[in-house]
Amino acid sequence: MNSAVAIPVPSIDAAYNQRSLQPYLDALSAAGMTPVVVPLSETQDHIAKLLSGAQGVLLPGSRFDIDPQRYGESPIPECGEADPARTAVDELLLQDAFNLHKPLLGICHGTQGLNVWRNGTLVQDLNTEVNHRPGREVVEAHPVRIAPGSRLAAILTYGLSEQVQVNSSHHQAIRTPGDNLLVSAVSPRDGVIEAVELDAPSHFVLAVQWHPERSFAQSAFSRAIFAAFAQAVAAWSPRPIKESVARA
Repeated sequence: MNSAVAIPVPSIDAAYNQRSLQPYLDALSAAGMTPVVVPLSETQDHIAKLLSGAQGVLLPGSRFDIDPQRYGESPIPECGEADPARTAVDELLLQDAFNLHKPLLGICHGTQGLNVWRNGTLVQDLNTEVNHRPGREVVEAHPVRIAPGSRLAAILTYGLSEQVQVNSSHHQAIRTPGDNLLVSAVSPRDGVIEAVELDAPSHFVLAVQWHPERSFAQSAFSRAIFAAFAQAVAAWSPRPIKESVARA
């Protein structure tokens, strides 16, 4: 039986969800996992029931931005509107993943949400020499440099160097990493943080700014990310809640 992974509906925008959710579900299924879709309109009790049957959490992208007030800033004009419903569900999933040490994979908006939840900050609107949002169809938008010795470096398949090409579809990014989050990839030309991971070898928490679900068919690196996540999810076993909370 495949391991189950909870994934929230990306946003309150139905049109965005229609085009963006399926690639996540396909990538999870292709990597041997069973997606458990969490609607944004459900009660906390129902979400808790869904989470009780999941061994991992994936936080996907969104067309909305993180509310800057959550990290102590006022929004600038370039900052997009927030999605409070998605934020509320993400916080429940994050709490569950950290309390019980469930493997967690963050992608784009999910990466930013994780970082802010861990008391980090964001760049509200990128303005660099690198085009970080060239379009959904561009598979190789720019390179990222992977930090040697990181969890992400260990995921690199044989034959790939520590600088690889990724797609890109974001106008915000991590400014200050959150508590216990290590930078594991940057855009070498402008220094934009492209991936972070939890400084805890026994707890798989990896978050990337690009979209490996979109390039799953074309990119060995994207498939390797989902394979590593699947391996961690399959190996997860529940721990006593008191012990989990004490170590979170």
